[in-house]
Amino acid sequence: MSAAPPDKSPLVLVHGWGMNAGVWAGLPSALTERFEPVALNLPGHGGAPFSSDQWSLDHWAGACLEQAALRLGDAAQPPAVWLGWSLGGLVALQAARLAPERIGALVLVTATPRFVQAVDWQVAVPEGTLGQFHDGLLADPAGTLERFLALQVRGSEDARALLRRLRAGMAEQPAPDPAALAQGLELLREEDLRGPLPDIRPPALWLFGERDTLVPAAAAQRVALLMPEAHVRVLPGAAHAPWLSHGPQTAAAITEFLDVIGL
Repeated sequence: MSAAPPDKSPLVLVHGWGMNAGVWAGLPSALTERFEPVALNLPGHGGAPFSSDQWSLDHWAGACLEQAALRLGDAAQPPAVWLGWSLGGLVALQAARLAPERIGALVLVTATPRFVQAVDWQVAVPEGTLGQFHDGLLADPAGTLERFLALQVRGSEDARALLRRLRAGMAEQPAPDPAALAQGLELLREEDLRGPLPDIRPPALWLFGERDTLVPAAAAQRVALLMPEAHVRVLPGAAHAPWLSHGPQTAAAITEFLDVIGL
């Protein structure tokens, strides 16, 4: 595909676990008018290739950097804004560690540096929750994905409509590779980027949903302590997919942040 038009900066979009690039079809118009969306697929998602060699977060971030380079050229100017949702947030953070010169800013939407609870990190899901999804993948991959979709909209003000929109986006591209799904769950369970956060160079905006049941909004306070230079917002009434359920508020938060940092 061609590079972004010269009058629009690229907005690189990285989706979450079990999803694909089709979920960005509902991106608010305030963002598509300002930016050229460049929607990536995680390894093994939406028809993207996946191999057993792609076992680490470095591999997944590297694969996304390669996709972005193919779409934008090796040295997009100005550097792209990367928006990562959920697991895509972890991937975007790691991409910023691997190639900070390629990323002008980070927008982390309902993401977290650590997805599972620990003694010193209770603002996360219990490890057993991800274990249940892992076990379910072996017996019923399609049913497990459906349950995960339902969990993402739980707490949203219009959960049924939001679930329909997520399903419609997913249906546009091939189903994910079960091996990639299993590896993605391992990344969610094992990765912990709390330590590196202060050293990540691109300016960052973290957006949390007040009603999110996967990434508790309480994580916002902890992230603000770990990454003091970051901008952190909690969107009232939103759950795990705020660009769909609260599009104007999400777009406003992102554009305000980019205006402040001059992008």
